[in-house]
Amino acid sequence: MEKIKIAIIGLGNCASSLIQGIHYYKNKDPEDAIGLMHPVIGDYTASDIEVVAAFDIDKRKVGKDVSEAIFAKPNCTHVFCPEIPEIGVKVSMGKVLDGVAPHMSNYDDDYTFVVSDEEQSDIVEVLKESGAEMLVNYLPVGSEEAVRFYAQCALDAGVAFINCMPVFIVSDTEWAKKFEEKGIPAIGDDIKAQIGATITHRTLANLFRERGVKVERTYQLNTGGNTDFLNMLNRDRLDSKKESKTEAVQSVLAERLPDPDIHIGPSDYVPFQKDNKLCFLRMEGKTFGDVPMNIELRLSVEDSPNSAGCVIDAIRCCKLALQRGIGGQLTSISAYTMKHPPEQFIDEQAYNMVNEFIEGKRER
Repeated sequence: MEKIKIAIIGLGNCASSLIQGIHYYKNKDPEDAIGLMHPVIGDYTASDIEVVAAFDIDKRKVGKDVSEAIFAKPNCTHVFCPEIPEIGVKVSMGKVLDGVAPHMSNYDDDYTFVVSDEEQSDIVEVLKESGAEMLVNYLPVGSEEAVRFYAQCALDAGVAFINCMPVFIVSDTEWAKKFEEKGIPAIGDDIKAQIGATITHRTLANLFRERGVKVERTYQLNTGGNTDFLNMLNRDRLDSKKESKTEAVQSVLAERLPDPDIHIGPSDYVPFQKDNKLCFLRMEGKTFGDVPMNIELRLSVEDSPNSAGCVIDAIRCCKLALQRGIGGQLTSISAYTMKHPPEQFIDEQAYNMVNEFIEGKRER
């Protein structure tokens, strides 16, 4: 079986979990592959994914083998597969642009980014020489210029693009058209977790709708201690993140809530939480006879493995699209794995759509 060759932008916690997972599930039978939504997609298992190129800007990662870089500071996610063999791929110096927020320099090196003084690599050339088939984007929230730069690099190199963060590329009509015209698949935007704050909130919202309960107010507050939460202390970088998370919930409500009655977004950075994410969720509504009710929930998850479980499906579905000659937005897998896809569907419908796509019964 040929490998699925991927390149990664950003060797942070999410990339660490993804690469650990590729090795963790190697040689596991499908019935023993706990944590995979689809143990096999097409003929591909998780371990059929191969990292052939990687980009970062941190001096503790640039120039290191990927197997070493994924455990370097400031990464702090749970290590569930510590024995990663040397991959033979060195981390290339990326382009900084707005990828590092100014306030990050105010924190200890163990918690923040330390920009390398290495010369920027030729991103397009590295992608072409590596043989990468797709580029997985893990840049920090708010990296608007940097994401557009790398999306254009994917187009120039002729590789597919999987956008795991909330800068709207795949859900943007103009960008989607560029990938369509080049016949290159694109999946995005902003990865959901397997069981995270957004999917849980959406599930409850859908339950209220199906059971005839009128939602009147809701909030979702999240805290964490990884670089993502430290980065998001700069509220100016949060517009697309808040829009992505809020729209993911609004889209499944029976009636859209007025802006003052829905609040969703990161609340604070708590260093000792590391990659653990706490979600505090509340929904208020009216049941039979206009009688008021509310529900409160506290969810604790390890953030990065939670997202890797979805990315590993997105990568394999992207490979099927490449094999089938499908370019542009991949609607089904985007709706299933992303918070801000080109088109929103309730999660059960998106799940069925993905299975139809995998079976070849659906084009996108």
